[in-house]
Amino acid sequence: MSVTILTAYDQRPDGLDGLDGPDGTGEFAYRAGGTDLQERLRTTGATPHILDLTGVPGFAAVERTDDGTTLGAGVTVAALARDLAGDYPALALTAGGLATPQVRTAATIGGNLLQRTRCWYFRHPHTSCFKSGGDSCPARDGRHLYGNVFDTAPCVHPHPSSLAMALLTYAATVDTTQRDGLAVGEVLGDGSDPTRDHLLADDEVLTRVVLPPPAPGEQAAYFRSISRFEAEWPLVEAVVRVVRDDAGTVTSCGVAIGGVAPVPLRLAAVEALLTGSTLDDDTVARAAASAAQGANPLPETGYKVALVEATVREVLERVRG
Repeated sequence: MSVTILTAYDQRPDGLDGLDGPDGTGEFAYRAGGTDLQERLRTTGATPHILDLTGVPGFAAVERTDDGTTLGAGVTVAALARDLAGDYPALALTAGGLATPQVRTAATIGGNLLQRTRCWYFRHPHTSCFKSGGDSCPARDGRHLYGNVFDTAPCVHPHPSSLAMALLTYAATVDTTQRDGLAVGEVLGDGSDPTRDHLLADDEVLTRVVLPPPAPGEQAAYFRSISRFEAEWPLVEAVVRVVRDDAGTVTSCGVAIGGVAPVPLRLAAVEALLTGSTLDDDTVARAAASAAQGANPLPETGYKVALVEATVREVLERVRG
């Protein structure tokens, strides 16, 4: 896929990911689905020139081979939910649980991975934080009701990408204009640099997401704990994928959670308990309880500790049922 029209990628302090113009003023921004970009344009009042990527060849292509499935960065969230349900149910269910039908129709997998934080301090035009050019996290000493329960980074707001969480369970990789085969963790980092939402270089653009070959017989479940019926950012979310043999024994699995840490987390301890089990009641209970191990919540996020266990238990009970 060619993206030679792009010359520089920048996580700018004003929150507008885009391109620097010839004079270095950052007067250009690129758009795929535009669901996050339009919101940031509205809140910042910026009026950059927009470079539309939707006409780039291969931008929204889905290619299936014996080696796996390659998704162009412009594949929509709705297409993931619709077209991958048979082969990659954990990703499809996660995609289908996002936002609203209107947003899913426009939003892209690349945009979801690289979207900016949803913290209200970052999004407010009259406050300053690490990610908007400041030198502190006002949420840490301010309001952080929807913040991290694993407080491991200077910025206390969770990473917003649900699709990244699901991709972790598949050990998916990402290609860019400069590098191929990056793990999702290499793209998002660990949150230790609070000024960034991802670690792509300034002149590097995400082009593809690569999934391994489908696992025959895979089953999956996704659940997001939210404060209203639908169309809400998750307080905690979890996804599980399992493959079982004819006796019902789990031969492989992937479990991940989001909404609780600087980046989505794959739960290796939970996976270890599930592998080799038949998802019996005792195993499910112990696995769910282990999901919150190591939690060190903020003053306002202690409620999420129990919610992590409950959300993971929900997806485990759904996938075995």
